[in-house]
Amino acid sequence: MKAVETKDGVLLDVHVKPRSGTFKTVIEGDDVVVYCSEEPQGGMVNRELVKELSRLFHKKVELVSGFTSKDKRLLVRNAAKSEIEQALSGR
Repeated sequence: MKAVETKDGVLLDVHVKPRSGTFKTVIEGDDVVVYCSEEPQGGMVNRELVKELSRLFHKKVELVSGFTSKDKRLLVRNAAKSEIEQALSGR
């Protein structure tokens, strides 16, 4: 899993697959793959990603980079790497 702990929280790299029917997160090897139900237009996937991961982690999540890419970097505010790993593996 590509997660780095910083003073602000955890930077998490994810790969997004839009138009997947339902929202779910999967760990494939060393990658976090997020299946989003929204269409990739007008930032709808980005909004769904931030909203659903905020619910999953119970923390504020911000999109840092990859606004128009399928590979995105997110900042999970005030979180520890172990919390993120636990939340993702529990799905």
